[in-house]
Amino acid sequence: MKSIVTGGAGFLGSHLCDLLIEKGHEVICIDNLVTGDTRNLAHIESDKFKYIKHDVTKPIYFGDKIDFIFHLASPASPVDYLDLPIQTLKVGALGTYNMLGLAKEQGARLLVASTSEVYGDPLVNPQPETYWGNVNPIGPRGVYDEAKRYAEAITMAYHNHHGIDTRIVRIFNTYGPRMRAGDGRVVPNFINQALKGEDLTIYGDGSQTRSFCYVSDQIDGIYRLMMSNCSEPVNIGNPIEMSILEFAEEILRITGTDSKIIYESLPIDDPKVRRPDISRAEEVLGWKPKIDLTEGLKKTIDFFKSNIEPF
Repeated sequence: MKSIVTGGAGFLGSHLCDLLIEKGHEVICIDNLVTGDTRNLAHIESDKFKYIKHDVTKPIYFGDKIDFIFHLASPASPVDYLDLPIQTLKVGALGTYNMLGLAKEQGARLLVASTSEVYGDPLVNPQPETYWGNVNPIGPRGVYDEAKRYAEAITMAYHNHHGIDTRIVRIFNTYGPRMRAGDGRVVPNFINQALKGEDLTIYGDGSQTRSFCYVSDQIDGIYRLMMSNCSEPVNIGNPIEMSILEFAEEILRITGTDSKIIYESLPIDDPKVRRPDISRAEEVLGWKPKIDLTEGLKKTIDFFKSNIEPF
């Protein structure tokens, strides 16, 4: 089996490369390193692995047969997509178009990494795949939200019109080793602040909720979906919901720091709730998360402790 992973030098992509190699796949990792880092791949010692530096918004061709394409390429944190709005839209549109074209040419199965952000600031909780979302297309987060919504739309168009074998995963908040320290998301923010003895910064009053899925669970869900017969979108995330304030208190407890919690203004269009309904994943994939929050956070904190300059 030969698999392509776009965005393979990123947080999730590099863990997916690891799993695919473990499963016996020959892996071609494609990344332009805008937000990825080759240090995420430095541990891989396999003659079944190849890295190509390439921007998937430009076409790429392969003479050899490709079986699976995991299209994960995209800036994924607010810090990144607010700084790279055009690139984010282009990789969601042109990048997905190019990967679908490659899948059509090769007869490959393609999985598109979508996101819980397609639900926007949801009016239902938890969010099932049947919910159409509440997105502001011209707000600051719209470049990411709409890029992913478009990616889903063109994927289903290719599936229905051209008969391409496609999968769509809606990824909810995921954390673990290899997260970038400065990517702006709550897990690395809180961990870094706690380890440095700084106050933990909460945006808003901390009542907004999130759910946190450990990276090994997320990658297992993505792999199961690719190998399934389900062409409908599938939520992969942890359904245990907690407030950001509760999460900050958990970080303080695990790290043992005496840092305080401070509050700043809530960003525009920041979701008030975020929790996946994983009924479809449980039924179709036999999947549910295994790693509890305390165990996952300890592993993540150990990673940040062991890297003076975390990725």
